[in-house]
Amino acid sequence: MRQAALPLFFFIAFLAAWESFCRLFALPPFLLPAPSRVALVLVTEAPLLLRHGLTTTLEILLGILLSLAAGVPLSIAMFFSPALEKALSPLLIASQAIPVFAAAPLLVVWFGYGMGSKVAMAAVIIFFPVTVTLLQGFKSCDPELKTLFSVMGAGFLTTLRHLYWPWALPYFFAGLRVAVSVAAIGAVIGEWVGSLDGLGFLMMQANARLRVDLVFASIVVLSAVSLSLWGAVCFLEKKTVRWTEKKR
Repeated sequence: MRQAALPLFFFIAFLAAWESFCRLFALPPFLLPAPSRVALVLVTEAPLLLRHGLTTTLEILLGILLSLAAGVPLSIAMFFSPALEKALSPLLIASQAIPVFAAAPLLVVWFGYGMGSKVAMAAVIIFFPVTVTLLQGFKSCDPELKTLFSVMGAGFLTTLRHLYWPWALPYFFAGLRVAVSVAAIGAVIGEWVGSLDGLGFLMMQANARLRVDLVFASIVVLSAVSLSLWGAVCFLEKKTVRWTEKKR
């Protein structure tokens, strides 16, 4: 219980120190707003933040679905075809070497200023951790179990369903947790480059008007979205991969 309360204690202490610093030095809100002012903006601008927050959340969710639809089949294909893995691995690594700010303008040109470019940006960031961790999970399967399934005459789909997929699920959820924690980066950067809606667009507009308190409020909402997605993945993992909990 004490360990669970420790992060909350440090968070409250941080907010108190932040509030005291702003009041002690009488900092103007356009430079650094106090937490109390940010909280006030969260209440007064709740409809605006909610509207833009829903747009960004939808972009993130669609990006996750798109990356899963592409990453899971590709992981399976690379696992059962070492030649394909050898051919695609350099491309996967190279895709992560490209700065996201360099890819964002291209995606806006290709998919327009609407939701498509932001979904694609989120999917590009999510795709790599999901694909790589799932592939690693398949590879880590116990060789003795592989031999057992082979001796029993299990086919490709049977082995995938009853051996490789359950074995790789913990790896898959580990990659998915990483993915949802960085998915907001892709969506927001896409909104910064070119958008008419979303929290990234709202932050750019607020920053241009020196509404730093609204920028901080947008960051709070974005953090809440990311934490909610993280919690949803952890809950889904707990309900799906129950044997790991029993093992612990």
